[in-house]
Amino acid sequence: MSIRPLVILPDARLREISAPVGTITGDVRKLAEDMLETMYDAPGVGLAGIQIGEAVRIVTIDTSKEKEDRKPLVLLDPEIVWSSEETRPYEEGCLSIPDYYAEVIRPDRVRVRFRTLDGETVEQEADGLLATCLQHEIDHLNGVLFIDHLSKLKRDRVMKKFAKAAKREAA
Repeated sequence: MSIRPLVILPDARLREISAPVGTITGDVRKLAEDMLETMYDAPGVGLAGIQIGEAVRIVTIDTSKEKEDRKPLVLLDPEIVWSSEETRPYEEGCLSIPDYYAEVIRPDRVRVRFRTLDGETVEQEADGLLATCLQHEIDHLNGVLFIDHLSKLKRDRVMKKFAKAAKREAA
């Protein structure tokens, strides 16, 4: 296992649509391990493959609290098959948009279909933080960032801030 560097805004790869996983190979399992290790190290509660430069439909999530045992979830080719009409605001952040948080309104509950590393197809319903996290990470697989759910003014400010920071680092 190894900690991989995070892809940071304004990197254009964050807008790529990720490809299906396909056959579950040793490389897919290694990628899942690397993603979990990277997510825990960051620290974060979710990570999509594209956030470490791998444009493949794989997500890792662990919403367990700090003092609890870890409960890692690895989702291959996840898709939202149902979402509630009721919505809920939640303050979101993103490992690819460091130190920026904003309130996003999303469906309160979702049902997700995905494959496990064992190849089993699972449907799982979620609410609260897990529902928000699932929606956030699946958005990543489709080239969507949480800032896309904000007003144009707020989104433009964030993009400008990160573009300036990237130019400073490149200089």
